[in-house]
This record gives sequence, C-alpha cells and structure tokens, in this order.
Amino acid sequence: MQGTVRSEPVSLRLGFAGDEFGYAVDFGHPSPTLGADGAPSMFGLDPEIKRECIWSGPVLRPAAVLSDRAGAAVKVRGAGGGWSRAHGTLRPYDSMLGELADPQHAPDVLAVREFVRSWRFYDHVRTDAHAPARSARIGTRTPVLSGDGSDLAAALQTIREVGDARALDAAVDAAFPGSRVEVVDHGGRFELALRQHGLLRPLGAAELSDGTLRYLLWAAALLTPRPPALLVLNEPETSLHPDLIPPLADLILTATKDTQILVVTHARPLAEALKKGAIRHRIDANSIELVKEFGQTEVAGREGPLDEPLWYWPKR
Repeated sequence: MQGTVRSEPVSLRLGFAGDEFGYAVDFGHPSPTLGADGAPSMFGLDPEIKRECIWSGPVLRPAAVLSDRAGAAVKVRGAGGGWSRAHGTLRPYDSMLGELADPQHAPDVLAVREFVRSWRFYDHVRTDAHAPARSARIGTRTPVLSGDGSDLAAALQTIREVGDARALDAAVDAAFPGSRVEVVDHGGRFELALRQHGLLRPLGAAELSDGTLRYLLWAAALLTPRPPALLVLNEPETSLHPDLIPPLADLILTATKDTQILVVTHARPLAEALKKGAIRHRIDANSIELVKEFGQTEVAGREGPLDEPLWYWPKR
C-alpha cells in the first residue's frame, strides 16, 4: 500500500436510473463564504451541490437531459426541445427537487421528486421494552407502517380490512404455527395481541419477544395495501430466531409481486433462503456480496469497476 496525492476534487455522487427517468447529484466542498457579520462562515464543511441532472430513460445522454443544474443556475428543456432558464437561483445546499417541482414549468422535476418520495426505508425499528410498537396508540387507517413502528396495531388492522388478510394470516401461521394476530380496541386506542395455541389468553405487545415483535413489524411493512416502487430493509434478521428466517424470506418474496425490494443483510442463511425461494417461485432476484479489502468495500468476484448497468456521471 502506498499513499497517493489527490488529483480530483472531493466528491460524493448519488444517482439512480429507471425506465422513465434518471437522476444524479454531485456534492462537493463549498467555496469560502462570509456570514452576515463579515466573519468566515462556520459551515465551511457543509456539502454543496455542484451538479444536478434529470434525464429521460435509463442512460444519461446530452439529448436525453430534461433539467440541468450547474451551481446556482438551472435550465429546463421545454416541450419543443429548447432550453429555458428556471426563474430565480438555488442556494448551494438546496436541491432542485425541493425548490423547482412545478407541474407547469418543470413537470419532470415534480415527477422525479414524487417517485423518490414513494420509496420506503426501514433501517432501525425498535423492539426493546420501551419500543413504540409495544404501546397502545390512537388507531386510524394506516396503509403505510411508520419508520418507528409506533402504529403497528393500526397497520395490521388496516391490512386485515382493506389489504391481503389471508397473506397476513399465512405469514403469522408460518412463523408461529397455530397463532393469530389480534388488535384490541381500548376506546379508540389500538393494542397488538398475539393469540397462540395452548394459551388461555392472548399475549399483549409488551409480552412479546423482540424477535416476535420484529417479525410482525416486517409483516406490516411488507404486506402494505399501498406498495411503494422501492422498499429497502436493512438487516431484517436482527434478533430473529433462526426458525423465523425461512418465513421471513417467503414474506419478502411475496411482497416482490408489487414492489422492488432491496435487502441488506449480514445473515447468510437469509440470503440463501431468498435465493432458493426466488428460484422456486421463478422470481427475478440478484445477489451482490460485498467484501472488505484493504479497508475498502468491494464486490466479491469482480476485479474491475462495475460495468453493468451502463451509467455515466454528469461532469462538473
């Protein structure tokens, strides 16, 4: 290992491509600025947007660009193919997705913003003794489980009334044979309960193990009556008993009928269960294994940079 001298500016680039639109944003260090009092700004390490683009189709090409932001200026392609400059200027730390989403003058910006907003990310859902999902909460129709799982009971009841109740019952029975989820109404406050074979009364949410509660949270998230375009699960196997891994894999694969799902996991049994289930049900699934080499994360089995799918970053 030998040290090198940086030859390019510091850059953090993010982007995605789809059948209809593609989007990319390039962040870098800001230029030195002064505050209102004339002193150097204390926010000198805040990222600044250097370049931002939206294009039609999956590949960035000059002819496909619909909106282009360089620095503070934004230009938008009109219906006739010509360019016009968007009114006003953007602050270096504001995205055009938030500032220029106008259905009349920038419909592509609005479309991309709403598309990204439809994505759902479940990163760290609490299951500890004081987790919000263990408490009774005011119940309203909840087609989308919140990020902290506080409306779990309402989300499960919504699935039972307007969603796929059979899939919910099947997912619970596959994980806990003979069990059934119930939602108890305490004067408008909903509380989760799990009725199990052999017990004379249902178990309340406060009595469930961390693994049982987490599995029910994933059931509510994956069986949503309002499926998103993209759903990301980060380490869903956390605190789950090994016997729950196969039912969880089946639950994830069931949800892929309506949603593109990205699962980030450290559990090889879950990865193998998803791979086998995808083959069995003829579901299109891809597996990417990451390894750490000399302190950097790389894709296992690939010596060079990723060459698929075709992708180009907008230049500054």
